[in-house]
Amino acid sequence: MNRSLPSPPKYRIGPAPSPLADSLIDTLMQCETTMLGHILYWGAMDTGLRPNAGLAPRVAGRALTVQCPGPCSTILHHAIGLARPGDILVIDRLGDTRHACLGDGVAAAAMRAGIIAAVIDGPCTDTAELADLGFPVWCRGTSPITTRLLDLGGRVRVPVSCGGVAVSAGDAVLADADGIYAMDPAEAELIAGIALERGQIVAGRRAARDGDATLPLGEMTGATAMVEAGAISVD
Repeated sequence: MNRSLPSPPKYRIGPAPSPLADSLIDTLMQCETTMLGHILYWGAMDTGLRPNAGLAPRVAGRALTVQCPGPCSTILHHAIGLARPGDILVIDRLGDTRHACLGDGVAAAAMRAGIIAAVIDGPCTDTAELADLGFPVWCRGTSPITTRLLDLGGRVRVPVSCGGVAVSAGDAVLADADGIYAMDPAEAELIAGIALERGQIVAGRRAARDGDATLPLGEMTGATAMVEAGAISVD
């Protein structure tokens, strides 16, 4: 008698995360990713994820995480129905770089659900149409080969890997022309506040420096003093 092989459930839907505080979104929207890059060594997705067609408005929102396998986008279509306004799709393609899981049709449905952007660890398609829609997508280029509804499985609102960063459902995501950050909401509140305070301090220093633009860069930044304090003179 042949027995069928046991298999785990094909789909998993995690619990809905808490919404991000409006104050956190407002603070993040005042930050540039480069401001975070001056103070963080973690949370930044790798530089292979670039804005589609150069469309990169600053966006900040809650991560709606999806694990979407190979040629199948069944789970992504379902996930869009779980979105809340202001969510950002963060799609783990599980290593697939051949199939595009998102084009203008999926993007239009996402926009109707209130999703404001997508970050895909893989390609998109319909690049011009996505730009015309005004739907920002950070991804690994484009592909004409699309996914299908193959019922292979997938997971939503679970921890994923995207751009070399571990992202949990409900994480705070900030993206712009320079990159993408994902952070735990509690940490994001602290980091964004520090980034803004540092930005104000730097702006004040820059204004003071501009009063004497003839100074060498090393003297302006203090680098020259560090070098001179630790240098060995060679005649």
